[in-house]
Amino acid sequence: MKFKFIEPAKKSGKSSGEIYDGAQLVSLRAYLQHKILGDSIIAWVGPCDITLEHMVDGEDLNAGAEIRGGRMVHFIIEKFDSTLLAAVALQRLLASTVRDYLAEHSGKRALATSLYRSGDDVYARVSKGEHPKLSISIATQSPVSSLIHFAVNVTNEGTPVKTLSLEDLGVEPKKFALDVMKAFAQEVASIREATMKVRWVK
Repeated sequence: MKFKFIEPAKKSGKSSGEIYDGAQLVSLRAYLQHKILGDSIIAWVGPCDITLEHMVDGEDLNAGAEIRGGRMVHFIIEKFDSTLLAAVALQRLLASTVRDYLAEHSGKRALATSLYRSGDDVYARVSKGEHPKLSISIATQSPVSSLIHFAVNVTNEGTPVKTLSLEDLGVEPKKFALDVMKAFAQEVASIREATMKVRWVK
């Protein structure tokens, strides 16, 4: 699995990351826009404001959910020859990879060790009744591939619910993105290799 961090475009002397609105979750985007052919994971830092038109999760649509954030690290994964069930499993693997990375590399040890994965997202046990949300994610299917969007708050600005962020954890976004993509790509390669080492049974 290939991976790449997308640097923000510079506008009027300032760096500006692409706004994720859900339209980016389409097949072959990594290939057509970034020349990355095949299984891939790309990441960038930018705002999030997902429109109802591009909202994939039926539960969120039924709830009329607002999904947005002022600044997030966005990951998009495309996996070919994959079922939706496998994509959801990879989505949860990515969530666990993020949680494990932050628990090891955050400068805020007490907060980092309170992180936990529930389903396909990461939360923190701050207090008995307070579990701020670090991430958002979705997995879906196109006619040719499985697609995953996973995003982690860089700041807590602009979020409609109580959140946790990389700023809270003392983690730099670009290094986080690169390290997580590398670890995830290695894990997928290891899974693939594991399928080549077993004998069939009669």
